[in-house]
Amino acid sequence: MTDRAKILLVDDREENLIALEAILSSLDLVPVRARSGEEALKALLNTEFALILLDVRMPGMDGFETAAHIKRRERTRNIPIIFLTVVDSAPDYAFRSYAAGAVDYLTKPFDPWVLRAKVSVFAELYNMNKRLAEQAAMLRERVSTELPPGAGDQSAVLPELSRRLTAVQEDLERVREVARKSQDQALASPLSDLADRVASLRAGFDALS
Repeated sequence: MTDRAKILLVDDREENLIALEAILSSLDLVPVRARSGEEALKALLNTEFALILLDVRMPGMDGFETAAHIKRRERTRNIPIIFLTVVDSAPDYAFRSYAAGAVDYLTKPFDPWVLRAKVSVFAELYNMNKRLAEQAAMLRERVSTELPPGAGDQSAVLPELSRRLTAVQEDLERVREVARKSQDQALASPLSDLADRVASLRAGFDALS
């Protein structure tokens, strides 16, 4: 079973972290706190995260500098980042956020429903990618160890893989429908990448079957 997605909350103010946890409390995920950019980078060393909610204004290492470090690391560069900052921030903050590699940018005070919806979709995309990777690993193992070239044995493994892959495809369509209704452009790229991976795996599986 896939572990619950972990979300990294980065903010130097305790009350903001408490508020974020309250907003996300209804979702099936694990929030992890970091009170500074340095704490965030340490947390990223040993834990895999589905998403990072990153405050822009922090003493010492601010959000932009933290994001730059995250994007330079091979292990963390693909983790989606949503920047959070106050509404009276400098006018170039939005541009700098996207230039730093953020997938989205929200100003405080933000609509809790909007934030919860965005986090929910990114968490689901993360879980789908995990499930897809598991199916691909099972298929590779099956091909390399139990189906020698020219063998006709399909046993029970291939039908089970087909059922699981179909479930992933159905989940993907559900998430794509949610994204279409929300008109959230930040989801377009990760959804497209995931759809390509699913299509590639289905093509390889169909060829094997």
